[in-house]
This record gives sequence, structure tokens and C-alpha cells, in this order.
Amino acid sequence: MVFGFGKPKHPEVSPQELDAMLRADAAVVVDVREADEFAAGHIPGAINMPLSTFQPSKLPGPASKKLVLNCLGGKRSAMALDKCGVAEATVDTHLAGGFGAWQAARLPVEQ
Repeated sequence: MVFGFGKPKHPEVSPQELDAMLRADAAVVVDVREADEFAAGHIPGAINMPLSTFQPSKLPGPASKKLVLNCLGGKRSAMALDKCGVAEATVDTHLAGGFGAWQAARLPVEQ
């Protein structure tokens, strides 16, 4: 198996791409940070499903919308995506750079 350096293991969307998807009502964000982190600020409309209790079977099932996972920097959302892969869930995408990148792009934050 060859590992491609710089190639993400899971498909990623940039903060700007995700913002456009949300504006078009084409995505649902699932934030896998813990409840206290989520309460301190999150992407508007995001659903909180902390990684500590994350179960792919509990993910919302919007057939027409893409589910995009996010955390603070991308590590926990990748771990959640690994769980989705094992569970054969159809979720495969996360926010590149996580919530930190979203804030750095000066996109809206809900509390």
C-alpha cells in the first residue's frame, strides 16, 4: 500500500465550499466536538454528536443533503469518519481544518 503524502484519507471540503453548500441547503453539518466546545461556538445549524459517544447509526439521514463532519482541527472528524467506514455508513466527508479553519475564514458562528 502506498501512502500519498498531502493526500487526505477522507474527502474534505474547504470552509468556503461548506458555506456555499449550507447556503444552497445542500449539506448538514455534524460537529463531533464535546458538548461544552459546541456550546462555546459552532457552525450555524450544526448537529452536535460528540466523538466520545459517536454512533454512525444515529446520524441523520437526509437523502438529498451531504453530511459533513467537523471538529476543531480535523482529527476527531477523521476518527468519526473511520467509524462510519467500519459501519458502512455513507458519510465520508469532513471540513478541512475543522472549526478553526471556519473561524479563520470569518464565517458565521452560532452559540
